[in-house]
Order: sequence, then C-alpha cells, then structure tokens
Amino acid sequence: MNRIVLENCGKINPEDIEEYIGADGYEALGIALEKKTPEDIIKIVKDSGLVGRGGAGFPTGLKWSFAKSAKKSPKYIICNADEGEPGTFKDRLIMEGDPHRVLEGMAICGYTIGANTAYIYIRGEYRLSIQRLTKAIKDAEKLGLLGKNIFGTNFDFNVKIKIGAGSYVCGEETALLNSMEGLRGEPRLKPPFPAESGFLSKPTNVNNVETFANIAPIILNGADWFRKFGTESTPGTKVYTILGHVKRPGLIEVPMGISLREIIYDYAGGMSSGKFKMAQVGGTAGDIIPSALLDVPLEYQSLQKLGHNLGSGAILIMNETVSIADFLTCCMKFFAHESCGKCSICRIGTRQIYEAFKRLGKKDAYFDELKTIKELADELKLTAFCPMGQSVASPVLSALKYFGKELAQGVNPDKKHEPVTRENHNIVLNYS
Repeated sequence: MNRIVLENCGKINPEDIEEYIGADGYEALGIALEKKTPEDIIKIVKDSGLVGRGGAGFPTGLKWSFAKSAKKSPKYIICNADEGEPGTFKDRLIMEGDPHRVLEGMAICGYTIGANTAYIYIRGEYRLSIQRLTKAIKDAEKLGLLGKNIFGTNFDFNVKIKIGAGSYVCGEETALLNSMEGLRGEPRLKPPFPAESGFLSKPTNVNNVETFANIAPIILNGADWFRKFGTESTPGTKVYTILGHVKRPGLIEVPMGISLREIIYDYAGGMSSGKFKMAQVGGTAGDIIPSALLDVPLEYQSLQKLGHNLGSGAILIMNETVSIADFLTCCMKFFAHESCGKCSICRIGTRQIYEAFKRLGKKDAYFDELKTIKELADELKLTAFCPMGQSVASPVLSALKYFGKELAQGVNPDKKHEPVTRENHNIVLNYS
C-alpha cells in the first residue's frame, strides 16, 4: 500500500530540509509557480476529489476557489493544527514526521488564492511539532523556498506560528479566527464565511493539517493518480489514530472506504482482550458504531447514508467490558467542560446530559431519563450555534439507537423528579 500523507514519515529526518528535497520535496511548489496558473491548480485539486480531512469533508478545490474569487486584500491562509479532541493525534505525528510537506501545501495554496501570509494555529501542548515547524520555516526561508521571490518568481509567502490557548472549541474555524485576533474563543455567525471575511475581516482559507499534506503529491502526480486510491465519491487515503482494546494501537494511513473490521483485524492486530462491542469513529464527538456495522465502508457517503459521519480520524475500539453509560459519562464531562458558553443549549444541555448519564451508570436514573436525553440531543443537533455544539449529539443519539436496551437498565422506574425548589434548582449545573 502506497502512503500519501505519511510517505516520508520514518524515512527521512524531519529536521533536515535537504532530505526532504531529496525526496522530491518542494518540487510541486516549483511546478505550480513556474508551469501552472492558479486556475490550473484549482482544477487539479477539484478533479482529484480531495475533501477536507478535518472532519467536515468539504471539497478542498471548491473552498480554494471561493477564497481566490474574493475581492478584498490582503488574503490569509490558516492551517488548523488545534487538535484538541481526546484520542486524536494524527496531525501531531504528521507535523513531527514531515513538517515541510505541510508547509509546501500551504505555499501552493497561497499562490493559488493570492495570499502572501499564512499562520499555523497549533495546540500549545504540541511542543515537538512547534519546534520542528519553527526549524522547517527557518530552513526553507534560508533556501528561498519560503519568504520573498520564491523560485525567483514574484511570489512572496511567509508562514508564522500561532500557539493556541487550550480551548477545544477553537478547533472550529471561526472560533479559531477570534482566538487569533485576541478575542474570546467563540464561534462567529456564518455567513459571512471566512473566504469572504475571516482573519482581520479579510478573505481567509482555513484547512486542516492532513488536507494540506495531500496537496504536493496531487500536484506532482495528478488528479487521476489520486483517484486510484479510496472510493469514487471519496478518493485518497485517510490517516487514523487507533486506540482502545486492540493489540497494535497507533497511527495508520489506509485507503478511504476500508471497513472497520479490516482496520481492527488487519492493521491493529485484532482485539487485545474480549470481544468487540463498539467503536467510536471520529473522536469524542464521533458516532458509536456497533458490531453490525463492522463492514460498512469508512468514507463520507456510505456513513452519511446511515446517518453517521467519518469525523476527524480517531477510532476508539471497545470490548464487552465497557459500560456504554460510563463511557458516555466521560464523553459528556469533556463537552460540558469545553463548551464556550455562547449558546444556552450547549452550555446547559451538555451538563444535563452528563448528569443523566452519571445517574444511568449508577442505575439510579429518572423514569423518563432516556426520553429527556434524546430531546436534549435533538435540540443540540438542531439549534447549537456551531458545529462543535451540534456534534455533541452524535455519540448520544447513536448510543441510544444501538445500545438503548443496555442504557434502559440504568433506569429506576420508581424514581420521579423532585419538585423544583430554591435549594435544588441549580443542581444540573454541578458537574464536578
């Protein structure tokens, strides 16, 4: 299996730019600047079928075309490296293993949309990634591969690093923009979209680390080559982190459309103990997948037909010893803590769901608890202000769908709601 994103990882020294150049590094940037027009590049990226690898799955070429057609200037590019979801660390290893691949993709994007300044918004805990990216930027500038007059052309491109402050919601692109401007990390109303009014109210293109890492190989090898991998609707490969009850946890790159069964038994070596019970696909905000769906292709279209999403790229495998109520209690505690508080359904609803799953885990839930949880999750999905709040519903609703009988075992049919009094009316806000 040929790797695309992780092609150089483990093969070259990520801190030696000459080794990256020896592996055809920056050749795609040279081809773009000397032989391709911005329109040519957008067509290649569109024809490749590349979609964003951060979770939303939006067509990358289309996104670039929006930013290119924007009239205001200057324009900006932002690489979203704020990987704040538990169990997700694929972007960290991409940046640590091949930082120049990310920078080259960003530079090609800059030339395409007409941007001369870029930022990498990176999680503060990623110290090695920050160190290697900083060195990669300096080394590329020394060789004229970043900075002024790249490859002797009139194209200038500068990359700066912006360290995030640890907020999960800043992984959402508009909250990220607010954070970069020194504002509270809360999502913005869309429209206007970042391509029209983003960083400093200027046209801005935001892509994920893995998305940028696909660009140089596509320019070098062509759209048809890229479409040889994956499926017709979702070409290419996907980088996953595999965790949980498997023999070989870690990082893999596999074709889009591979099944969960293949990932577990071919790549992760099978279950480390017990029998497979469920997997959470796409990080803590991902859907819960039961054994009945082990053979469903992991790609956007197939999962969407079932009402699920592929998510960011984390796969957590669990055996029969895991309580679905206890697991969701952990998930919802994270969301209740990380809610930015902008909208009440997320600020209060996530905490109410957290308290409900705690009661279910103790087998002391109210008689109508499951109904209440579903109503809150449905409201989150429909009315939460940003995709982060909306995605909280995914693990909850999928768990109710596939593991409703198990969750029902935590209900105490004789437990009724207490009348609301001055003393207990704030109890749902206490989630420590």
